[in-house]
Amino acid sequence: MSTHSKPASPATTAAKERWWSKLGPGLITGAADDDPSGIATYSQAGAQFGYGVGWTLLLTYPLMMGIQLASARIGRVTGKNLTETFERFYPQWMVAALVLLLLVANVINLGADLSAMGDSAALVLSGRPAWYAVGFGIVSLLLQVLLPYERYVRVLKWLTLSLFAYVGVVFAVDVDWIAALKGTFAPSFHWSREYVTTVVAILGTTISPYLFFWQASQEVQEIKRVAGDQPLRIAPDQARRQFRRLRIDTAVGMGLSNLIAFFIITATAATLHAHGQTRIETTAQAAAALRPIAGDAAFWLFALGILGTGMLALPVLAGSAAEAVASYFHLRKGLDLTLVHGRSFYAILAAAMLLGIGISLSGLNPISALYWAAVVNAVISVPVMVAVMVAASNPKVMGPMVLGRKWKLLGWLATAAMTGASVALGVVSIA
Repeated sequence: MSTHSKPASPATTAAKERWWSKLGPGLITGAADDDPSGIATYSQAGAQFGYGVGWTLLLTYPLMMGIQLASARIGRVTGKNLTETFERFYPQWMVAALVLLLLVANVINLGADLSAMGDSAALVLSGRPAWYAVGFGIVSLLLQVLLPYERYVRVLKWLTLSLFAYVGVVFAVDVDWIAALKGTFAPSFHWSREYVTTVVAILGTTISPYLFFWQASQEVQEIKRVAGDQPLRIAPDQARRQFRRLRIDTAVGMGLSNLIAFFIITATAATLHAHGQTRIETTAQAAAALRPIAGDAAFWLFALGILGTGMLALPVLAGSAAEAVASYFHLRKGLDLTLVHGRSFYAILAAAMLLGIGISLSGLNPISALYWAAVVNAVISVPVMVAVMVAASNPKVMGPMVLGRKWKLLGWLATAAMTGASVALGVVSIA
């Protein structure tokens, strides 16, 4: 009798999978959304307007689900990332413009995130923020280049736990939960430049172009990594299981992102805003201001959370930019490549990271840079979102697996919301 057991069928294997194993690109994408740029934006919003901006997270969750699921489906169905997909039906100049917009936004975001991380590290450990910023950038770059993709994905997955530092902050402070719930479900609106800019910044940091590119490209990487997986246009029999996994992964990732954002707004509203400190100029000030009000626990959790989420976001920002540029020039790409086989790709990734380090050393105000990086993301997102939605709805790209009506509606609503927010910002800026 053979001692070899019969291989489990795909259905049996899928049934035995733990829910955690179904999480990957969506979870990491959602967690990376709460990068130092997001933390700074939510902190500034909570400090300036208190609980009154909590409603934005109710709005962004379904909109994020729509656009991120559209991006993920493109990658899983076609086996191509967004840049490669756009090249199939957009003029070359338009694809170049979209890639350039992404590159500019990501490099600004990298610099701002590194500045915030250096600022926080100096607050916790003492020393010069610039040296910490350089160190974080180099360490992140080396991990991306030297660590095999499968192991690196596990590192990123564990780094998502750093987000729960902000859950701890909320429970370390005295929150007026009635006011917090009122600000979320029955808010009052203000037509002012400051309020509109804050709402646009929240939308921009929550629905950012690099997230679309990253989740689509990671679905492509997963097809290469997992034995037996193929693009769904080639293997439609895998569609039902994969689409279910995409929905779970994206729902959990975007839900975690918005929940943590709500906790950050709530914590800063309960502390900084409640004590009249409505303006914060640096990430260090945001963390330090919590210490006399909420104690050492809140201070440490806030500061260390910035470092953890920053190390999660840096590879997402640099990697999505490098993959988009490499795809445009038809170079070999992907974090699964060795340094020898992916020299050009890693050179682009290194250039993006070094430019980010340069921006972090330029003396920019970290909070200001992070805040305006979010606003820039909001404006840049619109043309990229239009391209994603057109691609996900195009039978020439997706075959019979075009985006469903419900998700298509949410994706276009997200695009419309970002367009409206950008127009509103323009109106109040010239008024």
